[in-house]
Amino acid sequence: MKVSTNGATRRSGVTAVHSLHRFVFGVPDLALAERFYTEFGLDVRRHDARIDLHTFGNPHCWGSVFAVPGRKKLQYLSFGVYDGDLAPLVRHFDAIGVARTPPHPLSDGAGVWVRDPDGNAVQLITAGKVSPSEPPLQAPPAVHPADHGAAPPRSQAGRVRPRRLSHVLLFSSDVPRSVKFYRDALGLRLSDHSGEIIAFMHGAHASDHHMLAFAKSEGPGYHHSSWDVASIDDIGLGMQHMVACGHVRGWGIGRHVIGSNYFYYVQDPWGSFAEYSYDIDFIPANVDWPAADHPPEDSFYVWGPPPPDYFIQNHEVSG
Repeated sequence: MKVSTNGATRRSGVTAVHSLHRFVFGVPDLALAERFYTEFGLDVRRHDARIDLHTFGNPHCWGSVFAVPGRKKLQYLSFGVYDGDLAPLVRHFDAIGVARTPPHPLSDGAGVWVRDPDGNAVQLITAGKVSPSEPPLQAPPAVHPADHGAAPPRSQAGRVRPRRLSHVLLFSSDVPRSVKFYRDALGLRLSDHSGEIIAFMHGAHASDHHMLAFAKSEGPGYHHSSWDVASIDDIGLGMQHMVACGHVRGWGIGRHVIGSNYFYYVQDPWGSFAEYSYDIDFIPANVDWPAADHPPEDSFYVWGPPPPDYFIQNHEVSG
């Protein structure tokens, strides 16, 4: 759904987070994580016991991965708010009974901290908006010259470089409860859902169709991060490169119903995924998106291969 933003970059009269500022998780082997995300096409920067995930040409750090013992585990999510909105949000927390907590030990200690109903640590900081304020640019269609083919030679296709983080999907032991917390406490808005199985939430101040999503599981966990690319060709090229690098488990290429984006998911060494995403729906700040409850058969994908059994396994609560 591509609609006019009419210049709106903030929803009038609403105090809410504007961006998913960063996601942070831990893995037992940082070298494997560094290799995986480098091959995925990110600008990976090593800092002792962590790597920071950047996209090329953008100074923002979209995610961090720390070396931690044991299995892969989500550490915290960080959300950005506008100047002047943090104090009202804190007062709102007090009014609705959301307790503040100490900063996560792997963080820099900045901002205000709470925990969601599944126990995930959540940071709020004053920061610039990094969620999109207008629909993303798309690569122009390939020119079809009269005297040769439009497709590039495979040897000259080049590497795929994602442009930005689009969203993160978490496992939740109670999806409606998670939606209620992030709606009532942080001001995110429900975009669409399918019963109590999966739900998608966007930012009130303009964002992709979802910056945060939840899928039903027996406990909390990190399922995937999604990264915006410029074309469906980029999705295919990214898939081909990751398979050539030995990352053969994944799902796609296909097209989602909810969010409408084209996708390919590649599985990381710990059972979660990184997604190449193209052409996701965009929700402007001045549009009230009519959230729908999609039947299961219409909630997952329009076309593509069937998802593998391992796609929905929560490795943070099972072996």
